[in-house]
Amino acid sequence: MKRSGIVKVLASLALACALAGMLSAQGPNVALPKGGNVAAVKQLPAKPLRIAFLSFQNNPFWFPVRDGAQAAAAYLKNYNTTVDYIVMGDDLTADRVISAIETCIAKQYDGIAVVPIFDGTEKTIDQAVAAGIPVFNFIAEGSKPSKRLAFLGQDAYAAGQLAGQTIEKLTGGKGKVGVITGYFGATQHENRMNGALDYLKKSVPGIQVVGKYENRDSAETAYSLTKDMLTANPDLKIVYVTAGGPFGAAKAVKDLGLTGKVGVVCYDHIPENIAYARTGEIVAAIAQDPFGQGFDSCVYLYNYLVAKQKPAKDFIPVKLDVMTPANVNALYPNK
Repeated sequence: MKRSGIVKVLASLALACALAGMLSAQGPNVALPKGGNVAAVKQLPAKPLRIAFLSFQNNPFWFPVRDGAQAAAAYLKNYNTTVDYIVMGDDLTADRVISAIETCIAKQYDGIAVVPIFDGTEKTIDQAVAAGIPVFNFIAEGSKPSKRLAFLGQDAYAAGQLAGQTIEKLTGGKGKVGVITGYFGATQHENRMNGALDYLKKSVPGIQVVGKYENRDSAETAYSLTKDMLTANPDLKIVYVTAGGPFGAAKAVKDLGLTGKVGVVCYDHIPENIAYARTGEIVAAIAQDPFGQGFDSCVYLYNYLVAKQKPAKDFIPVKLDVMTPANVNALYPNK
């Protein structure tokens, strides 16, 4: 073969290899799982990626969050990406978040999805970003700004306002309300509580708040607090639970034979809350799409890592769907 012919063959081979590389970089066409809202860009990473998903596990709310993260792990495996689901602990503290992020920095993860629920975590988030590791916040974050990529979650103050409006309708604007929050000092919990209380104070003067208590997301503590409030206030109409464990309050209402007289207003469409909405103890539960948050946060990170594609907005709000005894069977016929 003449030299010119060899050159042509080599050039053809090079072109074929380049085309093969381009095709492989396009990425597969994988269907989204049910509950996932964000699709991966059709592009494979230049190298295998590792995403750390940092969550908590102190009450049943976190189970669908976990399921969303695990669905993302299965989905992104097709894109040469590993998602490690990591539990930061069973008690929510800023120190646990900080320690977990620092560990991820040391292990050189490519991206971090995290629930940085308290102030003080923003400095460690900035350290991760400075180390070249993008951070995506979900579920709840502190009040102080950080260099995180974006936040996916509930507008907690607006959700609290909605809870206040719901309480107004349920009580006719008159009566006593007791409040159980998850953690004093947790920005999301405070905003949910204050959103409701600010609305009631400004717009519903006939409502009397008998107390504000902390249950640290414990259903057992919510149960005992509710019984105590009802003992001290037999005419209590609503127990407003801002965070985890509202089914404990619902159980107290049921055990005391007060179904239909006292109602629980709370958050999350988890199986335990669905059951008590069916029997009437939970009269309103506001959603925040925990599965979608678990799944979407990982995919948003992937899209940024491989294509520098940022979410359209810095804050991505979830829908505030309200479950009641009147619509629970239509919303969840098979649960």
